[in-house]
Amino acid sequence: MAGTPRTLRAMNDRAALDLLLEHGPLSRTRIGKLTGLSKPTASQLLARLEASGLVLATGTSEGRPGPNAQLYEVDPSAAYAAGLDVTPERVLAAVADITGRTVGSFELPTPGRRPAQPVVRQVTDALDGAVKAAGLARADVHRLVIGTPGAFDPGTGRLRYASHLPGWHTPTLLDELAAALPMPVEYENDVNLVAVAEQRLGAARGHEDFVLLWNEGGLGAALVLGGRLHRGWTGGAGEVGFLPVPGAPLVRQVTKANSGGYQELAGSQAIPGLARELGMADIPSGPYAEVAAALVERAATEDTVLGRLLLETYATRLATGLASLVSVLDPELVVLSGASLTAGGDTLRALVQAELEELAASRPRLVVGAVHEHPVLRGALESALAATRDEVFDTSR
Repeated sequence: MAGTPRTLRAMNDRAALDLLLEHGPLSRTRIGKLTGLSKPTASQLLARLEASGLVLATGTSEGRPGPNAQLYEVDPSAAYAAGLDVTPERVLAAVADITGRTVGSFELPTPGRRPAQPVVRQVTDALDGAVKAAGLARADVHRLVIGTPGAFDPGTGRLRYASHLPGWHTPTLLDELAAALPMPVEYENDVNLVAVAEQRLGAARGHEDFVLLWNEGGLGAALVLGGRLHRGWTGGAGEVGFLPVPGAPLVRQVTKANSGGYQELAGSQAIPGLARELGMADIPSGPYAEVAAALVERAATEDTVLGRLLLETYATRLATGLASLVSVLDPELVVLSGASLTAGGDTLRALVQAELEELAASRPRLVVGAVHEHPVLRGALESALAATRDEVFDTSR
């Protein structure tokens, strides 16, 4: 079906805006070559986008023969999006401009088993802190994505698989947040957001089918099939910590135990105990996720007999659960993420790869995650920015 002139113009506009986001400042001539548009059409396009506040002129090209060419870029202030990364210990918030650059961030501590303030207040305070740091107002934020452990059941609106997150399980929470915030709000599982970050910016760029295995505070997975996140009927796809696996006692009533066989076998909390069993000395104290990452990093860098044995045993445990996942899903790629996995670097990755090839007929390639700084928050921002760009960059209206 033939498109209308307005539709075709909007398609060209979006193509040009995406190129500016990908490449940075471009000249009219370069945009024309990349889009296949004539110089007059490219000039009209840029004039239209500049008048609508989506692009702005920014300097000229230098170092080439002939006159310098005017350069254009996406106007960073065209829109803003925000993301929140929620854990039992803190709420981390950030605001990004439409180009993806973080312009403000804020951390709100939330220690203790009982929240010191209502969840709605936690969310608004964290968001307002990031907005203030960016020199903006709450109304300037176009969209907010909140990442939490577990997932909100689309049928009931209640948070599931995250009993360790105090205050987030009231049945009216989503309605209360919608009433308190002026922008559209979306909610996503934290590990799913790490997968978004890796697909947009990291080790899974260009891949349509992959599994991301996360091991930090908890053991979980994200499933990307056909380029889209697979969330499951209740949002629980990827809650692999509950998976029964060989080598660990069978855990019954897993929701009450908030754990399962794979979590007990290969989760971060199992690594300090494994190190003690092997006779490793100087085991640090502190939160188990930090201790686990430190032990794995030490084992991967010092290359001792005990360190090698720790990595080999840990790799076998990880591959035991991964074998079930890849046997069912047959993904192209497996991304290892979270501090307890990335701390082992390529040494641990190679050991898990070798073990997995012994345990599963499917043999996906394993890579170490590349988004290290606040990957949940980065994924929340990328998710919010994608929806924001679809709305703001639509010039057909």
